[in-house]
Amino acid sequence: MTMSDPIADMLTRIRNANTAKHDTVDVPSSKMKLAIADILVNEGYIAKYDMVEDGGFQTIRITLKYGKDKNEKIISGIKRISKPGLRVYANKEELPRVLGGLGIAILSTNQGVITDKEARRLGVGGEVLAFVW
Repeated sequence: MTMSDPIADMLTRIRNANTAKHDTVDVPSSKMKLAIADILVNEGYIAKYDMVEDGGFQTIRITLKYGKDKNEKIISGIKRISKPGLRVYANKEELPRVLGGLGIAILSTNQGVITDKEARRLGVGGEVLAFVW
């Protein structure tokens, strides 16, 4: 069966694994998901990700990050904004701020998949994929 929103599936797998306090979570691979995982690593929300072969398919193994003990979560919230049924775009003047700058918005722009802070610096807008805080 084909999936209508693979990015939402990835974010939901991360959210569920984080709530269940798992160490790792496996996500089917794509270029967009790799770019999102790269942003999450660079911003400090996840520890790392690796590519693994799973029965002939490429899979991203994401290692989640916690505080001093597993009860202290680094990712307190992750939400898909632009959906296949309702795309959400923001130009450079209307870039969203997540929790007044405490979280990040992930955007798909003509410069690639970047955070809202990077988009402000570059002066570009794009599709608002997700909020992470």
